[in-house]
Amino acid sequence: MKVVFVTLVFGLVCVAQETATEIDHSKVTGQWRTIYAAADNKEKIVEGGPLRCYYRQIECIDNCEYLSLTFYAKEDGRCEKFTEVLQRQEGDVYIIEFAGTNVFQIIHVSDNILVTYFENDDGEKITKITEGVGRGDSFTQEELQKYQELNSERGIPNENIDNVIETDNCPP
Repeated sequence: MKVVFVTLVFGLVCVAQETATEIDHSKVTGQWRTIYAAADNKEKIVEGGPLRCYYRQIECIDNCEYLSLTFYAKEDGRCEKFTEVLQRQEGDVYIIEFAGTNVFQIIHVSDNILVTYFENDDGEKITKITEGVGRGDSFTQEELQKYQELNSERGIPNENIDNVIETDNCPP
């Protein structure tokens, strides 16, 4: 298990180092809503899935040395609020324990959208997941196209994109 986890972290560190896009930390902090999620194992992110999350706030602390995430997940249809503070690791990745071990990173941020990528290791399988979050409740066509490109670059089929905001009935 430890070997798989170390391999997962190393793989993401290498991917992060290959990414030419530098994240503008000043655009990270703020109120965000999950618009879309996609995964190579879609059952993880569908309604009722263990990794279907509804973001509310992301805060970049000390130039994103720490990242505070506030989000909801549903347990038996009830919204449960979580706030997690993550410390940056080598390669601009963060580790979060939620439905397994997740190696998490921000892969795109603009004024209106932010895209996260993480790999979830639930002890049986590693699942690749992206989440497209916005400052509003939808993406423009150009923003959706950017999200689809980021999925394709990571081997996540665009037919696995799920519209999360449609089922978001959690408190603000």
